Amino acid sequence: MIDETPIPNGLYVITASGMAQGRTHLDIARAAIEGGATTLQLRAPEASYEERLELASSMVELCRQAKVLSIINNDIPIALESGADGVHLGQQDDPTSARAALGNNKVLGISVNSLEEARLALDFGASYLGATVFSSSTKPEAKPLGLTRIAELVREVPLPVVALGGINNTNIDEVLACGVWTVAVISAVAAADDPVRATARLVDALKRYRSSNQVELDEGRDR
Repeated sequence: MIDETPIPNGLYVITASGMAQGRTHLDIARAAIEGGATTLQLRAPEASYEERLELASSMVELCRQAKVLSIINNDIPIALESGADGVHLGQQDDPTSARAALGNNKVLGISVNSLEEARLALDFGASYLGATVFSSSTKPEAKPLGLTRIAELVREVPLPVVALGGINNTNIDEVLACGVWTVAVISAVAAADDPVRATARLVDALKRYRSSNQVELDEGRDR
């Protein structure tokens, strides 16, 4: 683990192109930054290595200017070459040697599907866990854990948990109630008619939930 707060607890947006006609990864990145996202992940499996490197380098520069964390999906060499803040890996990417490849100054996110995988990710030097809560058409291969098992991960493994998969304004509160560090979204921003506004609404939802929860905690202490 890099430190106690390896990633911000604001909105985490994962890019996707083609979810709205003519909208590119960088369009999503710019909109997410304008809307108030604090972490961006480039996820471009459709692109060649050269295209991904060009996209990553451009996104990293946008993030640096905006002081937003930049993460590259599933590609350690591109994360290193582009100067990104970190990488996010799935179980299929064999995260066992990722920390050694990245060094100690990069953020390492690892997707997990079980408590056992989460504990292994901790041993592998993960900075945070990614866990799918609901099924999602943008990541049909991901195994949804549901709210109860997400809450179990939060309780049992001392790493920040980033929940993703099917999260939007209608269910974000129940996901946050599991104790997750924050939430990540793809289609809720990338497919929105207005991705800037969609990002801002989710950012506001995060802030409202935390503000309300803090009030309840404070009231409990006063009793």
